[in-house]
Amino acid sequence: MAKKILVIEDDKDIRDSIVYVLEEENYEVVSSGDSKILKSIDEIAPDMVLLDNWLTEWKSDANGEQLSRQLKSNPATCHIPVIIISAVSNIKEIAEAGLADAYLRKPFDLTELTDIIKKHLK
Repeated sequence: MAKKILVIEDDKDIRDSIVYVLEEENYEVVSSGDSKILKSIDEIAPDMVLLDNWLTEWKSDANGEQLSRQLKSNPATCHIPVIIISAVSNIKEIAEAGLADAYLRKPFDLTELTDIIKKHLK
């Protein structure tokens, strides 16, 4: 059975590229341009969440770091690996503060994307 990855990325081109690559790697992918999809995380039951740090729907005081921390603080979702994706220079610190399992700096190499996913879906 294919592992399921939830991709939350507001840039449609980046999201479409990620979805394409992951589907080519035989993952089942659910994707969204905003965080509202997390309200359905129980039904989606992803094996991993790829999460953009800055989503345009949000105000400047909300970000992927906070979403990741919420997922990791919830007993029902704390087991799900979260990878934060961002172009900001301090992405490592953001991922650590959000309790994320890993981070991926934009722009990223597609091999880097698949390698980090494989590492955290063992």
